[in-house]
Amino acid sequence: MLNFKGVSHDYGSNQVLKNLNLFLEKGEVHGLIGLNGSGKTTLLNCLYSFIKPSSGEILWNGLRIKRKDISFLETQNFFYSNLTGREFLSIFKNPKDDFDADAWKDLLELPIDEMIESYSTGMKKKLALMCVLKLDRPIIVLDEPFNGLDLETNHILEKLIILLIKKGKTIIITSHILGILHEVCDKIHWLKDGRIERSFMQNEFQDIENQLFKESKVDEVLLRLL
Repeated sequence: MLNFKGVSHDYGSNQVLKNLNLFLEKGEVHGLIGLNGSGKTTLLNCLYSFIKPSSGEILWNGLRIKRKDISFLETQNFFYSNLTGREFLSIFKNPKDDFDADAWKDLLELPIDEMIESYSTGMKKKLALMCVLKLDRPIIVLDEPFNGLDLETNHILEKLIILLIKKGKTIIITSHILGILHEVCDKIHWLKDGRIERSFMQNEFQDIENQLFKESKVDEVLLRLL
């Protein structure tokens, strides 16, 4: 189990995470939603130890979480220059030595023997996804994973997430596309003002938009503007 216990984080006088508590069951897909500035990026950065929480702790199976427990697909991925996709992939070690790079290359239609500098945004996202899969870690964090991918690859990714859960992985996904989260998530957690406002079970997903935007006057403003 993944347990966020009283996690807070400050940037100077700006408190972004505020005594956040969240318990994620192992072997499930958990969606994380929230408006811009709600703290999603800070929470993921604390989870992956890019930054240290100002207070609180994050536990995996009762022990303080370590970076080696997590594979992290970031929204913007870093790549070393002057490398082919295959050379970059070789940097990431597979614990079972059973990662078939050529089979994944064919499935994702990715020219891994070409230089990364020649890749499109979507191709870079595919390569980063291959790196995440090769690490074969128990927790997989996917930050806006569907952005930049074509329709076919998004379809493959949805099926892949389901298969990873069957292998016992625990997956956290952020996305601004609620429809996709409805399809793949077991639970969706709403982050608001640095805290978890509410967690939704599958049978409550239809309530998410009403809860998220219940105070919005979008219709009224649009009608006035148009």
